Parts: sequence; C-alpha cells; structure tokens
Amino acid sequence: MTELTPESFLAIFLIFCRVGGCLLVVPGFSSARVPPQVRLFIALAVSLAVAPLLIEKFQGRLQGQSPVITLWWIFSESLTGFFIGFLGRIFFMALQTLVTAMATGIGFGSIPGTQIDDSESIPAIGSLIMMVATALVFMADLHWELFRGLIASYSRLPPGETFGAQLALVQITDQISATFLVALRISSPFIIYSVIVNLAVGLANKLTPTIPVYFLATPFVLLGGMLLFYILFKEYMLLFMAEFVTWLTRG
Repeated sequence: MTELTPESFLAIFLIFCRVGGCLLVVPGFSSARVPPQVRLFIALAVSLAVAPLLIEKFQGRLQGQSPVITLWWIFSESLTGFFIGFLGRIFFMALQTLVTAMATGIGFGSIPGTQIDDSESIPAIGSLIMMVATALVFMADLHWELFRGLIASYSRLPPGETFGAQLALVQITDQISATFLVALRISSPFIIYSVIVNLAVGLANKLTPTIPVYFLATPFVLLGGMLLFYILFKEYMLLFMAEFVTWLTRG
C-alpha cells in the first residue's frame, strides 16, 4: 500500500495534468456537447484509477523539489497530454475536412448540419459521418485503448521529461500526412463522381445552351451522390476506424 504523503498527492495531480491535457482535445471527450464539468470529473476519475499503476514512477523524484521545478513539471505533463490527444484529434480534423469537400462535390454542401465534435457548422452529411465516427470510438471501446496508451506513455516519456520540439513537429507532420491520405482514400469516390458529373453536365450545357441543364440535372446529381453514399458508407467508416485503431495500438 502506498503511503499518503504530500509527494503522493503531487504525483496524482501531475497524472491528472497529463490525463486532463489529453482529454482536452482528444476526439469524443473534447466535444462541445460534453460539459466542462463532466470532462473535469472524467479526467479526475481516470487519474485516480490509474494512479496506483503510475505513482511508483514518481517515487524519490518529488521530495525536496523547488516550486520552480514543480511548475515546470506541471507544464510539461500538461503539454505531453495535450500532444497525445492532439495526435488523435488530427484523424478527425482530416476526416471533417474531406467530408466537407465530399458533401460539396455531390451537391449537399449548402445544407447545414449540427455541430457534433466541433464548434463549427459543417454540411448535414458531414455531421452524420462525424457523429458515427465519434460513436464508434466509444462503441468499440477505443477510449479504453486511449487510457492504456496514456499509461504506456510514461514508459516512453517519463515524468518531468519533455519531448523535443523537432520530434513533436516530425510526429505531427507524419500524422497529418497519414491521416489526410486515409481521408482522401475515403472521399476519393465522391471526388471522382463530382468531376465526372460536372464534366458531363457542362458538356450537355454546351450542346444545349438554351436549356438550363444545371438546374434540371441537380436532382439527379443529388440522387447519384446519395446512392454512392449509401453503398460506400459502411466500408469507409470501417476503413477509418481500422486506421484509428492501428494508431492507438501502435502509438
């Protein structure tokens, strides 16, 4: 049993800084629909739950520590947690960007949707995709994998040791490249559909300039986009979640 000392309470607070920094931006927990008080209590509950597993990593390192060093530890632990959560957030940022382009390509860009995981409004189809992606994170128990990753992060980044700025920028750049490639693979059928349909409608409009082809073709373009969305929805959500799971288990 761990003896309760001032150093133990400080260690728990430092664990809370890393966990809270992660939950501040990680998908799902950082949603504007989750009240700040709920996020605070979740971070506190997770910190207390994992403290028995991690508190030994702080033993002998906090005793006699100066206030300046303690403030630096608080800052570094919060920044480390924020960095871990931001790497996961990049997945959803890339998905949101590409589904907005996808909705515009198939003619649904002007239909506003409800904010799900962000404060900005996106098209209705984008809201549906983001809602499903956020729900799948919890339905597949990936939030537990996130907590496992936070525990494992103490082996790669021990308390008080910050990551280098160069290493952080390299990881963020690699993550952005990988996630946007995944999002591009998901939205590529809709982009190709948009190019083909608009090219065909443009040619038809040139051949029959007296007929408003764009207005007449709009319902058919929307119908084709919805059929394509219906056929591919399950596949590209599975593809996105597979890549997200791969990052959680490997990163």
